Amino acid sequence: VQLQASGGGLVQAGDSLRLSCALDGRILAQYSTAWFRQAPGKEREFVAAISWSGSGSTYYADSVTGRFIISRSNQQMFLQMSGLEPEDTATYFCAGKRGPALYSDPGRYEYWGQGTQVTVSS
Repeated sequence: VQLQASGGGLVQAGDSLRLSCALDGRILAQYSTAWFRQAPGKEREFVAAISWSGSGSTYYADSVTGRFIISRSNQQMFLQMSGLEPEDTATYFCAGKRGPALYSDPGRYEYWGQGTQVTVSS
């Protein structure tokens, strides 16, 4: 399974940005995918996850709840980010795993794409 994140950039605090993750055709209804981020010198941090079964249940980190929205369509996953803060500056990665259960532990995810850089200036 291959994943490719895109859409990062340099924005100002308060701006919005939409990240995309292209998924290959082997992402089936039994899979779930997620966004993680990693800032320099920090551990990889969970952002949001979505199931590809049924209506697509979602799960968010407290730090982004109400500001970020995860969604999916066809073979793409999205992260709509609003009200960006300098603390959101990081490299954002998309990840995937078999099974519909959603986890915040990066060790649960089997497949990882290359990241896309998001920089929020104050």
